[in-house]
Parts: sequence; C-alpha cells; structure tokens
Amino acid sequence: IEASKTLLGKILVHETPEGRISGRIVEVEAYIQGDPAAHSTRGRTPRTEPMFGEPLHAYVYFIYGCHSCINVVTHPDGTAGAALVRALQPLEGIELMKRNRSNLPLHQLCSGPGKLTAAMGIDVSYSGEDLLGDRLYLLDDGTDVGEIVARPRIGIKVATDKLWRFYPPRYKEWVSKA
Repeated sequence: IEASKTLLGKILVHETPEGRISGRIVEVEAYIQGDPAAHSTRGRTPRTEPMFGEPLHAYVYFIYGCHSCINVVTHPDGTAGAALVRALQPLEGIELMKRNRSNLPLHQLCSGPGKLTAAMGIDVSYSGEDLLGDRLYLLDDGTDVGEIVARPRIGIKVATDKLWRFYPPRYKEWVSKA
C-alpha cells in the first residue's frame, strides 16, 4: 500500500520505434497477497506469475477482451503485490498518444488504465518487463505530489471497503493540462 503511494508523481516512459512516450503517474490502486480483489488470490498462474516476481517489474494483463492494464510489482520476490496504474498526466509523445487513441482530447488520453496503455502502446507482451530497463521504465524527477487522497478501488466486486485507490487532489487538473 505504501509502495503504491510512492509511485504517484513518478514518470512511466515507453521508448517506442516511433519515439518516446511518457506520462506522470497520478492515480494508482494497491493489490496485495490475500486480497480477494487481486488476481493473485487464486495463486500462481502463467498470467499472474509476474505479480509474484521481483519488485519494479510490470504485470500487464488483458481484460474485457479489449484492454491491457499495467501494474507495477511492489512486493518482495515470492509475495504477490502490485499497483495498478490508473491514470497518467501525458508528458512526451502526445501526438503519438493521440494517434494511438484515435486523436482523443488530451484529458481523455490517459484517464483510465485501458486508455493509458493504449495511448502508450503497452500490451501483454510487456508483462514481466523490468521497469528499470531501457524499453519501458520508471523515472523519478523529484516531483512531490503533496497530499494523497485514499478512496475505494474502482471496477471490483469484492473488498470494496478498502481505501486503496490513491491520487493527489489536483490530478484531474494534471491530466487535462499536460
């Protein structure tokens, strides 16, 4: 949960053949081992294996037959835990993001987990990717997000009482004003 909060303000970068795409993480949700809403609740499977792997690796999954979602693995190797990246403030490669998202307005490019992976060109082939590598990685530019709001997670049917969705109060402003 604390590791998820520390991701706020960090920059997710994708070095693509067409150029660099990046965005500041402005909303995350925490998922931990034993959490009935976590994919890891049924144990290790080929799909969830990255959640049990080394921290700072990607766990990317396909959902609803049309969206990929990216998580940052946050727990020690062997213990499942990850932070779902829910929203980004677009920073670099905005024209490429728009092309990837059918030229949507800036505030809609990365305002949801499926939207941001589509905008950034991230799919399940990135699951297990080292986020300290050179293709898909995280940067810390020292941005302090300030206050962090905790709210219930979105799109789940169990453990809805957990206040494990985190964002700075001004994140909507960040998403719309890149």
